[in-house]
Amino acid sequence: MNNKIEIENLKNNLIKTLFFLFFLKINPCIAKETLTLDYNNIKVFLEGNFIQGGLVKGKIDSNLSVRFKERLLRKTSKGFFVIGFGRDHPKIANLSIKINQNWISKTLNIKKRIYKTQMINGLEKKMVTPPKSFYDRIIRENKAIKNIRHLDSDIDFIFEEFNWPAKGIISGVFGSQRILNGKPKRPHYGIDIAAKKGTSVLAPIESIVRMAEKDLYYTGGTIMLDHGHGVTSVYSHLSLINVNVGDKVKKGQKIGEIGSTGRSTGPHLDWRINWFLERLDPALLVP
Repeated sequence: MNNKIEIENLKNNLIKTLFFLFFLKINPCIAKETLTLDYNNIKVFLEGNFIQGGLVKGKIDSNLSVRFKERLLRKTSKGFFVIGFGRDHPKIANLSIKINQNWISKTLNIKKRIYKTQMINGLEKKMVTPPKSFYDRIIRENKAIKNIRHLDSDIDFIFEEFNWPAKGIISGVFGSQRILNGKPKRPHYGIDIAAKKGTSVLAPIESIVRMAEKDLYYTGGTIMLDHGHGVTSVYSHLSLINVNVGDKVKKGQKIGEIGSTGRSTGPHLDWRINWFLERLDPALLVP
C-alpha cells in the first residue's frame, strides 16, 4: 500500500514539474510584481501580473475615484480594486484618479507574451464550421455569456486566493492559436485540464453561480461563476452540473464533473477567467 502511495505521489510531482517547466518556457514573466504610483503625493498601491493576460489588484484611498480604460472602477469599503489586461493588450495602459475634480493619469507598462500554436485535426466538419441551422442558437448563447461578462457585482470574492478547479494534465494553454482541421481559428482563451470523465470540478474561490447550462453548442455543460468587480470564470464541457443559477458556492465546493460535451475531442475542463471583456490567463492566478 505504501509503495502504491509513493508511486502515485511521484507521478503527481512529475506532472507538476513538467507543467511548471512548460509554463515557464512560454511565460518568462510569471512572477507577481508590486508597484506604487504617486499622484501628487497620493499613493496608489498595485500588485499582480503586469503582462498580457494578467490581473492586478490595487488599493487607493476609499474616498477617491479611480478609472481604467474609461471605466470607473468599483472599490471595496477599504479602497481595493482590480484591473485586467487582455491577451493582446498594448504595451501601455493608463490608470487615472480624480483629484480636485481633475483626472490625473499614470502609465503602466504591460509586458508582451509569445503564444504557442496548437493544431487539432480530426474534428467533425460541423464542429469546425457550424451549420447555418445552428447560427441563431449560437448567437443567443453567446449573447447570454456576454451579458454575464458585463456584470460589475458588489461582491468582494475576487480578493481571495485562487485554487486550481480540477486535477489533471494541462493539455491546452492560454493564448495559444488553434488550427482546427487546417483552418486557423481565434486564440484559446483558457486552460485545458485533461482528466477522466467524472473528475470533480471545484470552485476556485467563493462565488455566485450566474450560468448553469447543460448543453451549449460550443461548450456543452457550462458553468459561469461571478467573483465580483467584473471578474467571472467559465467551466466548460462538463458531464454533470451540481449547482443552480443564484447559488452561493464556497471555495473548494464541487460544482460539476469533467466531461467531453459540446465541441470537444476528449474529456477535459476548459477553464477561463475574464475581467469584463478582457480575457485573463487563469494560470497567473493560482499558486
